[in-house]
Amino acid sequence: MTLTPRPTLAAPDTAIYDRRESGVRSYSRSMPRQFNRADGAWLHDTNGGRYLDFLSGCASLNYGHNHPVLKDALLDYISADGIAHGLDLHTDAKERFLEALEEVILTPRGLDYRAMFTGPTGTNAVEAAIKLARKVTGREMVIAFTNGFHGMTLGALACTGNAGKRGGAGVPLSHVSHEPFDGYFGDDVDTAALLDQRLSDPSSGLDAPAAILVETVQGEGGLNAASPEWLRAIAAIAKKHGALMIVDDIQAGCGRTGSFFSFEGMGFTPDIVTMAKSLSGMGLPFALTLFHPELDVWSPGEHNGTFRGNNHAFVTATAAMRHFWADSTFQDDIARRGALLESRLNTMAREHGLQTRGRGMMRGIDVGSGEIADAVTQACFDQGLIIETSGANDEIVKVLAPLVIEDDLLTAGLDILEHAIRKQLAPALGVAA
Repeated sequence: MTLTPRPTLAAPDTAIYDRRESGVRSYSRSMPRQFNRADGAWLHDTNGGRYLDFLSGCASLNYGHNHPVLKDALLDYISADGIAHGLDLHTDAKERFLEALEEVILTPRGLDYRAMFTGPTGTNAVEAAIKLARKVTGREMVIAFTNGFHGMTLGALACTGNAGKRGGAGVPLSHVSHEPFDGYFGDDVDTAALLDQRLSDPSSGLDAPAAILVETVQGEGGLNAASPEWLRAIAAIAKKHGALMIVDDIQAGCGRTGSFFSFEGMGFTPDIVTMAKSLSGMGLPFALTLFHPELDVWSPGEHNGTFRGNNHAFVTATAAMRHFWADSTFQDDIARRGALLESRLNTMAREHGLQTRGRGMMRGIDVGSGEIADAVTQACFDQGLIIETSGANDEIVKVLAPLVIEDDLLTAGLDILEHAIRKQLAPALGVAA
């Protein structure tokens, strides 16, 4: 039976949060409910409310909440007293994960990567990638791009463009040059050629880089999707100038853009890939840095982390790979569902003279300003749909529905979004909402 959202009217008592939790919290401010249960595409609150989740833990829940295959695998493992925390010890769970990574993901794609288990979050994977590139090349400079987002620890934050995020550092963020992303100056300016020109000119002031760090689709930066041609050019530029190409697949990977890796089929192979978010499949903390074997120049313990051995995440990640990625069925379904999402967003955009962004199931609509986007997302929440914004000014309403969401639920959520956009923009156009 198809369920409809059932939003709760009254906000919960937040006294304990106001008294004890840091003011740095953000999502709970725009979604003031006490959630206690989740399944599939649904979040439930303590007052019986039911919300469609088009946020999916910022793409950490690509397979939805508590997918039964992953949940059962974890429950079986815990019931058997499986190792929970193992540092970097050899464990059955890690062995099975590496075997699945090799057999299901890497070998069928013709990829040969070593796996480095970093600290448990995406920013840890980026820090490891940057450190490794500097160690391999002996250089300091990293090329990142406008509107890029790579994490909140200092090295990753230095590569992040957002001024608000950077402002929290408290120290200078150095040894990174932020170059224009694909389309930053419009369609008529080849920003890859500009980068090559700068790197080729000994008087440009741009030092030879250790790495070029890029997202194929900028998740927090506004769903800007780089073209395959531009990405191939960036890969060639990195090779030409002796830098390593790092693809940050933390938000765009694990199927979000249509394939397991977001760069598949684009005609280049990154030297280093960072992953996290939906890697565990269950929202469990798990990050991974992948790199070509010849780049594995680490000394034992030179980069580590106490929680680099999250065996519970190994278990659910293994189950996710073997269940969803053993053949093309799931990827084909993402493509079909992504086409439905694209068509609906394009229809909304045409109605109001707007633009859409993104790729696959990582898409959004530019509503013109952060104020309008906030009003749209609030109107959606009031109708039982959880959805967020992104972009330099938070002007993009971003759809990150679970990749496994049923078509009727995806349609129902998009109906709510369509009505919310119409409600905010129709008065300005002089038409009825």
